[in-house]
Amino acid sequence: MSKKLFLPSDQIKPLVKDLGTCIATDKIAVQGLPVRFMYRETPLTAGDSGWRFLSGLESDAYMENANNQGAYDINLIANIDPSVIPLLSAPIDAAFEKTEEHGEFQEAGDWEPDED
Repeated sequence: MSKKLFLPSDQIKPLVKDLGTCIATDKIAVQGLPVRFMYRETPLTAGDSGWRFLSGLESDAYMENANNQGAYDINLIANIDPSVIPLLSAPIDAAFEKTEEHGEFQEAGDWEPDED
């Protein structure tokens, strides 16, 4: 089953190019909620940027269901929430969060990447 994305392809502008794919939850890609937590981990594949985007409203049970997230071009996420664009050049292990609904991103000081 194909997911219906929040933005139709004819409404997606080229805001960022050639950054690869990311993992985002359906709360962002399908429902269009803003990004409130983003982090970058070591990429899983050649085209993966390592970026992961969450709305901050995902429960543990929601995150455990792989059907609630997907791989998307970063440009889609940038179109849904352009506030992520200035942070996309951050290095692996970077993490940012918004503490208020319309606030600005700040470094997520208490976040640590998973050790595999």
